Amino acid sequence: MENRIALIGIIVEDGDCVMRVNNILHEYSNHIIGRMGIPHRERGLCIISIVVDAAADVTSALSGKLGALPGVSTKTVYSKV
Repeated sequence: MENRIALIGIIVEDGDCVMRVNNILHEYSNHIIGRMGIPHRERGLCIISIVVDAAADVTSALSGKLGALPGVSTKTVYSKV
């Protein structure tokens, strides 16, 4: 399967999940080409952007594992090429 660039937007509303999110991201670190995290202290949440270069099934699995965590929401956007 062909690799595609994708952006995964992650919102962590439950601070207790941050370690689990980081562990999952570490599992997929060989596919991650960039990461930006922004804490929003006033609202008590974290916004994370992950850029991956991977097959669509790998990207989907990563996004699915993250989104399955309580208090975590994800959305994925794929490049057209």
